[in-house]
Amino acid sequence: MVSVSNLEIIDNKDLNRFEARIQDELAVLEYHSSSNVLILNHTQVPQKLEGQGVGSSLIKFVLDEARVNHYSIVPMCPFVAVYIRRHPEYRDLVPERFLYMVS
Repeated sequence: MVSVSNLEIIDNKDLNRFEARIQDELAVLEYHSSSNVLILNHTQVPQKLEGQGVGSSLIKFVLDEARVNHYSIVPMCPFVAVYIRRHPEYRDLVPERFLYMVS
């Protein structure tokens, strides 16, 4: 079991992805950015880390960073959309025209 409370997450701007390294594994959330919008495309968590909260912690970190930096979110990744649906406190980050993605 992995402790997600102290995950170190970095924004690898060269590869357009947020990364969380756990032991020898790498979980990522890929994105594209345009002005003040983050388009979250794909979340990938290694199979041996699935179900341990790694993906959710990664998404929460990115959404909190978006809020602090005044970014809007377009949740193209289904996992991100489900996360926002389950955590409606982040719905305000999604522009109105994309709210159908989290409904």
